[in-house]
Amino acid sequence: MGANMKLAVVEDAVEYCLFLMPDEARDIEEPKEILQKYIERIMTQFAPILVPYIWQNQPFNLKYKPAKGGVPAHIYGMTKFGDNIEDEWFIVYIIKEITKTLPELVARIEDNDGEFLLIEAADFLPKWLDPDNSANRVFFHHGELCIIPVPRKSGGIPWLPTTSPTIQQALSIISAHPEAVLASESVRAAVDRRIRGYPEKIEASLHRAHCFLPAGIVAVLRQRPRLVSAAVQAFYLRDPIDLRACRIFKMFLPETRIMASVTFTKCLYAQLVQQKFVPDRRSGYGLPPPSHPQYRAHELGMKLAHGFEILCSKCSPHFSDSRKSLVTASPVWASFLESLKRNDYFKERLEMAKNYFQLSIHRPESSLAMSPGEEILTVLQTLPFDVEELRKEGTDLPPEDDDQWLVLSPDQLDQLLQDAAGRKESQPISQKEEEQNYDVVQVSDSVKAFISKAPITFDADSFLNYFDKILDEDDFGCLDSDEDLDFETQDSESLKGALGSLKSYMAQMDQELAHTSMGKSFSTRKQEKDLPSQTANNNSDEEDSGAGDCIEAVDVDLNLVSNILESYSSQAGLAGPASNLLHSMGVRLPDNADHNPQGKPVKG
Repeated sequence: MGANMKLAVVEDAVEYCLFLMPDEARDIEEPKEILQKYIERIMTQFAPILVPYIWQNQPFNLKYKPAKGGVPAHIYGMTKFGDNIEDEWFIVYIIKEITKTLPELVARIEDNDGEFLLIEAADFLPKWLDPDNSANRVFFHHGELCIIPVPRKSGGIPWLPTTSPTIQQALSIISAHPEAVLASESVRAAVDRRIRGYPEKIEASLHRAHCFLPAGIVAVLRQRPRLVSAAVQAFYLRDPIDLRACRIFKMFLPETRIMASVTFTKCLYAQLVQQKFVPDRRSGYGLPPPSHPQYRAHELGMKLAHGFEILCSKCSPHFSDSRKSLVTASPVWASFLESLKRNDYFKERLEMAKNYFQLSIHRPESSLAMSPGEEILTVLQTLPFDVEELRKEGTDLPPEDDDQWLVLSPDQLDQLLQDAAGRKESQPISQKEEEQNYDVVQVSDSVKAFISKAPITFDADSFLNYFDKILDEDDFGCLDSDEDLDFETQDSESLKGALGSLKSYMAQMDQELAHTSMGKSFSTRKQEKDLPSQTANNNSDEEDSGAGDCIEAVDVDLNLVSNILESYSSQAGLAGPASNLLHSMGVRLPDNADHNPQGKPVKG
C-alpha cells in the first residue's frame, strides 16, 4: 500500500495492515523491534486457530514494513485466497480480534475489489460515502468497525479534513475521537453477520474423506496437513506439460497405496470430486468399477497422487540444503518457540511449529523460500515412517463425512444458478445409470429453462418502436414541436414503410448469409416457408427474391447441443466454460464414448 493505502492489483488477494496508535508510537525510536514483538505476540496468541487451518492458497502472515511515503512503519500481510472466499472472511475475523485484544493497534483491510467491507454493508452505508471518497476512512479499532466521516460543510468540523485523510491523519482522528468515528450499528451488524460463528465454524468448513494413497503422501500429510491444498491446486490447474510427469510415476508409486483419512476444506474437496479425469494407463493408477464400495476413495487418492507427483516434478530432488535450515537459523525462532512453550500449546508438535513459523512469521525472499514440492521432498528425506504401521492404521479409520452438501450446494451462487435453471435436488446416480439414461435433449432443455428463468428480457416490438423514435429524432430533430406534430400526422405511413423496408433488408441479408461458408457451418432442417395471402404485386416480388423456394432453417437446438458437446470434449477432463455451465444447471455428461470402446452410444 502506498501513501493512499491502495491495494496493488492482485487477483483474489486480501491485504491487511496494523498500525500503532499515535500515542504509542510517538516515543519509539526503533519501531522495527517493537512491531516485531507484536508480530510474535499475535502469532503466538492466535496459533491455536491458525495452525490447524487449511488455507486455499496462502496463509495469514505478518511482517514488518518500514515507514515510506507518508505511511508510518507498520505490520503488513497479504494472502491470496483463490477460490475460497471464506479464507478472506476468516482473516477479517482475525484482524477484528487482534484490535480487540490489543487496543493500541488500528487495522485496515481491503482486497482487489477495494473496500470490500463497505461492499458487504452497501445497503446500510451513509449517502455521502462512495468509492471516490472512501480512501483511508475504514478501520478496525477496539474490535469495532470505524468509518471516518466527511464534513458536511467546509470547515464545519475542525478535526475532519475536507479531502480524504492521510494515514497519519486517520490514526490521529481515531485516537482523539473514537466514538465519533464508530460505524453505525447497522453497518457493523452487516459485517459481523458475515464473520459470525468463528472460530467454531472452521470445523464446519472441513470435510474428511477416505483416500487410497501412496504411503509417502500419507506420511507427508501427517506432518504437513496444509499441503493437501497445494496438491489439489496442482491437479485442478494441471496442464498437458504437468501430466507428462504423471505418465510414469517416479515419487509416489501406485504399489505403495494404503487407505487413509484425509482432511480437506469443502472447497478443496469439491474441486477434487467434480473434475472427471482418466489417468494414463502407464501410470498404474487403475480404478475399480464405479459400483465398487471404495470407488470414491480410489478416485480421490488417484487425483491427489497426481497433484503430489506434479508438485515434486517441479523441483530437483537435490535442492539446496541451505533452505532447510532457514527456520531454525532465524534469530526470532528461539524467542517464538519459547513463547509457544510458555503457552503450553505445541508440546511435541515441533515440526508443525517450524512450519507455522516459516509460513506466517519468517517469510524469506521468494528466491530462497521452499516450494511445496521441496517441502514434500524434505519431509520424505528427514522424517522416516513405517509403511506397515500406516497400513495397519488404514484398516481402522474413523468414518468419513457425508458429502450430501455437494448435492445440496450451500454456496449461494450455485444455489441461485440451480434455482434459475429450475433444477430439483436429487440423489446421485451411478455412472452406469447415467450412461444408460442420458439424453442430449436434456442439455437443450436445461439451457432453455435457464434462459427462460434468468432475469433477461427482450421485446422486439419495443425495440423497433425505440428505433423508430431514434430515426425520427435524427432526421427531424431540428423541427420545433408544432412542425414535429404536423410531420407525425402527415407522414406516419411513410415511416412505417421505412421500417418495413428495413425488415425486408434484414431478411435479404439473412438469405445471402445462408449461402456463405458461415451460414453453411450451421446444422439446419428443411422447412417449407408459409406464404401469407398478399396482393399480386407482393407475390411477384417475393417470387423474384426466391421466397417460394424450399429453404433450410437453422436448427437452434442441434447447434446448441453440438457446440456445447464439442467444447466439453475439447476440455479433455479439465475445467472449462462448458463443464462449468452444465454443472451449474445440474447436467452431468457421461464419458466420451469415442474414448471408451465399452461405452454405450449417447441417445439423440
